[in-house]
Amino acid sequence: MFDLKGKVAIITGSSRGIGRAIAETFAEAGAKVVVSSRSEEACAPVAEAIRAGGGEVTVIPCHIGHREALEALVAKTIEAYGRVDILVCNAAINPVYGPMSSLSDEAFDKIMATNVRSTFQLCNFALPHMEAQGGGAVVILSSIAGIRGNPVIGAYGMSKAAEAALARNLAVEWGPKNIRVNALAPGLIKTDFARALWEDPERLAKVEEQTPLRRIGKPEEIAGTALFLASDASAYVTGQTIVADGGETIR
Repeated sequence: MFDLKGKVAIITGSSRGIGRAIAETFAEAGAKVVVSSRSEEACAPVAEAIRAGGGEVTVIPCHIGHREALEALVAKTIEAYGRVDILVCNAAINPVYGPMSSLSDEAFDKIMATNVRSTFQLCNFALPHMEAQGGGAVVILSSIAGIRGNPVIGAYGMSKAAEAALARNLAVEWGPKNIRVNALAPGLIKTDFARALWEDPERLAKVEEQTPLRRIGKPEEIAGTALFLASDASAYVTGQTIVADGGETIR
């Protein structure tokens, strides 16, 4: 049920962190993986690691803030493999760490455009191809910051709540075409993206104390949940936000 042999998967923001872990996990499960981030150089080590493990991979650089780059990402995937079965919208930004009262209009617009609009656009480019081939699966990376308030990453949380809402609506619209769309909301994961959080001793101690597992997560643990959502193991799951946070939000 977790076998991805014959599937083609696009993973944005897959040069490091959660995105890289997802790309490597999907390749191990048999998928042909498209690794993507802003630069080809950043993706090269991931591609090398996947090939060393016997996997098949193509690198297609993409700046998710540019509509034409998103369109090209899908077009080049179709050119390379003839199909796209799985789309993981992982790439995101959070340029501001602090109260929302200090957030400029420009920073707010950048967060929403990069995190939400790009996901919306990429799905619109990819899902018609899934429809034409008979179905597919989309995993949108949300966050527990989109489920509850946060005093230092408020706008980021808003964007992640919007992405979860996008997953629900796309699930309704594309479900009749056999396309499943789900959101995945990680808690605090030890990645460069969240470094400002887990390198803050006070924040880290608070999170660990309030998390039943008494630790933060690892990228490969989120990759495992993404594999579930992308595979036949979740064939009857769509429109959901799956939380993977070690139990932090149940406290």
